[in-house]
Amino acid sequence: MADADGGGDVQSGGDTVDALKWFSKRPAAAGDGKNAEEIDSSSLSVSTKPANYDPYRYRMDYHCMGTCLIVNNKNFHRSTGMSDRKGTDVDAASVMETFKKLGYKTRLANDQTVDQMEKLMLSVSAEDHSQSASFVCVLLSHGDEGVIYGTDGLVKFDSLIKCFKGSGCKSLVGKPKLFFIQACRGTALDDGIETDSTGVEMSERIPVEADFLYCYSAAPGYYSWRNMSNGSWFIQSLCEMLQRFSGDLELMQVLTRVNQKVALQFESSSTMPGFSNKKQIPSVVSMLTKDFYFPK
Repeated sequence: MADADGGGDVQSGGDTVDALKWFSKRPAAAGDGKNAEEIDSSSLSVSTKPANYDPYRYRMDYHCMGTCLIVNNKNFHRSTGMSDRKGTDVDAASVMETFKKLGYKTRLANDQTVDQMEKLMLSVSAEDHSQSASFVCVLLSHGDEGVIYGTDGLVKFDSLIKCFKGSGCKSLVGKPKLFFIQACRGTALDDGIETDSTGVEMSERIPVEADFLYCYSAAPGYYSWRNMSNGSWFIQSLCEMLQRFSGDLELMQVLTRVNQKVALQFESSSTMPGFSNKKQIPSVVSMLTKDFYFPK
């Protein structure tokens, strides 16, 4: 079935969701520890301030923008009960093209098991990012609230990325670490609703959670839609808005435009009973401490 957005355009292919198997109970995930560590500001690369230094804006005067790591999980082991994610390769190609244009060194890892994902994250976090302005990670997979799928099972999202926090990756301390997650966060469906038209720069220590941003394709508890021919609503909207507004708008403004496009211009069309005419809204969780501008 075709997917029609709010502007009347018709997309080929059908819409599906990045979720657990239909209406199944979410398996328990082990490990729910919290990291309360703090980091000395001596490890931050802010000791030498350029003449045009702005305490409310992340520095971009590094050798490169940084690494954009893309994990693209399409084919899943039968034991997981997960269907193949048709259309995800379109997303991966769009992300690679977009972030290359923004000056990032892109890396693509396809069909990663949980173990491979964990080793990949640990390996990248152990690299020297001292000459990088930031770090980006894009995860394309099945999921549920708080978890993301490898091709052979699930892993807690916090556990997967904890190596980038605190002393685990000192060369990124004080720099923006941006995570974009295309995956379901539950099994709820959004029916939509009709509307009427109408002084101190830095303390001596910073929290380990500072300077992270998590942009999820859907609100907590909800399905995330993906067109099997054109890619996911969220990733295609994200790439479009980054290419249109980077350099002119601050990141949170860009992401607000992503929210608007996904919310207003898409509506599901599915052969599965009860899955048509559904809506979606992305969700942004920001612990950024400054304004972030991608280059033009």
